[in-house]
Amino acid sequence: MLYEWTLGDDNLKAHDTILRARYGETDQMGIIYHPNYYIYFEMGRTEYLREAAGISYKEMEELGIMLPLTETHCKYRIPAKYDDELLVRTSIKEMTVARIAFLYKLIRTSDGETLAEGETVHAFTNRSGRPINMKKRFSNLYNTLYELINHKEER
Repeated sequence: MLYEWTLGDDNLKAHDTILRARYGETDQMGIIYHPNYYIYFEMGRTEYLREAAGISYKEMEELGIMLPLTETHCKYRIPAKYDDELLVRTSIKEMTVARIAFLYKLIRTSDGETLAEGETVHAFTNRSGRPINMKKRFSNLYNTLYELINHKEER
């Protein structure tokens, strides 16, 4: 489901992905091992692109668009535990012709608690890893993604 997510002064188009924490994702203390949060973020990002932009990661790669990770951050607030139903709220924070930044909020559905908040930044590159200008090479997709952001700036 795509809807408006108010974050500070910005209204962002957000998508919610529901998942369940699996036993194999826990550590010895019975909580979700911290690198798994990035897998949850990836799941949210993938579904966001599929639903909001109308294109899957696979289709982007078939077009020759790669999204290598260039920056990442996660603030862990409350541990997720085995069998928790989790909601990954995903939106695009900002985008240029060369990169895109996603925001994530991981929420436990049973009580609405925010468990973690994160951000990933990805470059737009070709299959060889060279940067591409999305606006010039894939203008329709660039415009679709750009419309998902509530910016006052010029393109």
